[in-house]
Amino acid sequence: MISRHDAEQLDAHDPLARWRDEFVIADPDLVYLDGNSLGMTPRRTVDALRDVVEQQWAGDLITSWWEHGWLDLPLTVGDELAPLLGARPGEVAVHDSTTVCLFQLVNVAIELSRQRSGGSHDAVVVAVEATEFPTDRYVIDGIARLRSDRPAAVEVRHGLDDLSGVDVVVRSHVDYRTAAVAPLAIETRRAADAGAITVWDLSHAAGVVDLDLTGSGVELAAGCTYKFLNGGPGSPAFTYVRREIQPDVTQPIWGWFGQTDQFAMDNPFEPKPGIGRMLNGTPGILGLVAARSGISVSAEAGIEAIARKAAELANFAIDLTEQLGLICTTARPPVSSGGHVSITHPDAAALQSAMAERRVVVDKRDPDVLRFGLSPLTTRFVDVHDGLTLLAELA
Repeated sequence: MISRHDAEQLDAHDPLARWRDEFVIADPDLVYLDGNSLGMTPRRTVDALRDVVEQQWAGDLITSWWEHGWLDLPLTVGDELAPLLGARPGEVAVHDSTTVCLFQLVNVAIELSRQRSGGSHDAVVVAVEATEFPTDRYVIDGIARLRSDRPAAVEVRHGLDDLSGVDVVVRSHVDYRTAAVAPLAIETRRAADAGAITVWDLSHAAGVVDLDLTGSGVELAAGCTYKFLNGGPGSPAFTYVRREIQPDVTQPIWGWFGQTDQFAMDNPFEPKPGIGRMLNGTPGILGLVAARSGISVSAEAGIEAIARKAAELANFAIDLTEQLGLICTTARPPVSSGGHVSITHPDAAALQSAMAERRVVVDKRDPDVLRFGLSPLTTRFVDVHDGLTLLAELA
């Protein structure tokens, strides 16, 4: 039988335990198990934002674009994030929302597919699961609507089992409901063998899964920074474009930050070389500074150690669900990411509210899923024990 003492012992020997002190813990009695939706606030973020507001913005004003590197910040932060994704320098930009990044990349994939096929398609087939995260599906449907009157219209196909005739695949590396992991290299290769380009959504993987985009052959990917990367609410997302295909990429949102010489105001648009061509409008500096701080915490802690603890937390949680008689739909790592475990109950909404009244915060997905977030740098084993034990008492 697993006891709270067992959880305390695991915490006492946790090599990542000290990293919790790097975060603002406003209420020590709060059990926060929703870091897979919004990560906690790093202490260094507070200091960094204070500096950029009080000194750089208030003191140095417009000169900060040059003096403090604001102009290049999307690419600078991208290079700092790249090792956490298993990417190379010059392959990642941090700049917009996940939705905007996905819109760009799906259009990029459509155009690349037409290039590679010689433009022979009458229609481009984009495949996505009907249960995929809503933004991904909405983006694809929106693109299909915009291209409906073009010679190369977009046909949306739901389901990924049969990829024959598919040109573009859009999918999450980690399922947002169950935490199931799609094998990155295998599925990228399977799609490529069928003639399809895959756009990966890494939102539930970045900062908790030990990724290898280079070794897995991934060409295009996007994801957010406000979950396991602790970038803050609405912090900018990232775009990954493999180095070898960047010269062939034409993205649909042109803006002056993506222009080769952005201050040559009268020149026609000429995209920057490299990943810089994915930029468009003026970046939000405060969001980038916050994202950079969160990324730095994960980089210093080490993604291998983070992924290892995520798996340990998940196994501990699954062991407890079995002991407590709860219905868990998350498989054990490595089949799952370890980033969260999902428990089903017909009264999930009422249970989430009742737990919140007891100072335990978990996530809910309709109609009957409770997600327990296992953010390795801030979640303790005692948090998992207390949260699941309370759920069992209330269920």
